[in-house]
Amino acid sequence: MTLVIKAKLSQSQRPFHTRPVFVVSFFILILASCLSPAFVTHRLALLAGQLIKTTTRSLTTPQTGPAAAVTMASPYAKELEVAQLAVQRASLLTKRVFHEKAKGTVSKDDASPVTIGDFGAQALIISALKFNFPADDIVAEEEAAQLRKDTSLRDQIWELVKSTQLDDAAAEEQVLGGAVKSADAMLDIIDQGNSQGGAKGRIWAIDPIDGTKGFLRGGQYAVCLALMVDGDVKVGVLGCPNLPVDDAAPLTADIGANQTDEGRGVIFSAVLGQGATSQPLRSGALAEGEKISMKPLTDMSSASFCESVEAGHSNQSESAQIAQKLGITRPSVRMDSQAKYGSIARGAGDIYLRLPTSKTYQEKIWDHAAGDLIVREAGGQVTDTTGSRLDFSVGRTLASNRGVIAAPAAVHSQVIKVVQEVLGQQ
Repeated sequence: MTLVIKAKLSQSQRPFHTRPVFVVSFFILILASCLSPAFVTHRLALLAGQLIKTTTRSLTTPQTGPAAAVTMASPYAKELEVAQLAVQRASLLTKRVFHEKAKGTVSKDDASPVTIGDFGAQALIISALKFNFPADDIVAEEEAAQLRKDTSLRDQIWELVKSTQLDDAAAEEQVLGGAVKSADAMLDIIDQGNSQGGAKGRIWAIDPIDGTKGFLRGGQYAVCLALMVDGDVKVGVLGCPNLPVDDAAPLTADIGANQTDEGRGVIFSAVLGQGATSQPLRSGALAEGEKISMKPLTDMSSASFCESVEAGHSNQSESAQIAQKLGITRPSVRMDSQAKYGSIARGAGDIYLRLPTSKTYQEKIWDHAAGDLIVREAGGQVTDTTGSRLDFSVGRTLASNRGVIAAPAAVHSQVIKVVQEVLGQQ
């Protein structure tokens, strides 16, 4: 048995005294002992050189099998770690804003509320990305023009940004790059999210607080970050401070408001081709991740579906018709943000419907990129109402898509068929 095992070892894995180069050289030296000293010296030099060459090759030759799993990093491992820690730190800032500060809203051109948490979270995330990936482009929701005019609001945000750190010093300093240097640097960092997106290169999409109204009322919101490479989402991370840590916790009607910190706070993550995970939201080093998957759905009558709280974000009357045609008897769960994607990805819900409310509205890529990947890696399908994959390569919006349908892969085509019937697309 021992001989068989040794025979299967590669040249570089065998003990040196059993390798052919050593054996041959050993016998040469025996013969050479009867010859001139010069010959012996020459052969010793050749043997020493072969030893160095063989040893170097064994250290540099790529390995396979269990050893490779230890030494070879997974694709996008660094990007995932940076994204998870950046989202975790930004989520901690948003929780501080909710518990400690007046919400200090301002009005943007689209009339949606913006809090000091939006700006602060975006500054922390971009700071971490630029520390690690300075050449990458960033598409983010906020810009600092308002803060350059309103020094009082700027100062509130700066106090939060400079004082929000992870408890784990190594993660804070070595991975995230430490604190932002000054208030002016913070404003410049926020404005680095001005990429127009597109189909080429590495582009990060950030929504610092997705579901601002949910955040303001103590309901569901998400800190969202995704990496796209040549228009394809490769890494997605969602921080959901008000979702239950327990993956088995069912969705309830009151999940959209008045949440508490106890037992809540979760990070959802995915890397393309590597599955999806959830882990508790911490203040220090990352918690261990647990694999998540969508719930097998065999009886549509027992399915639950999520939709937006705001009627302006999704056509709720058409959603009700679709649910009825599918035979879904349970009422919809209305909640803000990409927390809906995370909820169905871990099986707390089953279907997410976001139906078009107008012919001209275009979804923003930062509102869907991370959730899209997490659901697909958890065993689901995500398309628009025509059945086309979401296209993140055309700019800052999903200009090529209308609406969003996310469901377990086994029933997605059934859901799409009914959606198209109700919307009159067939």
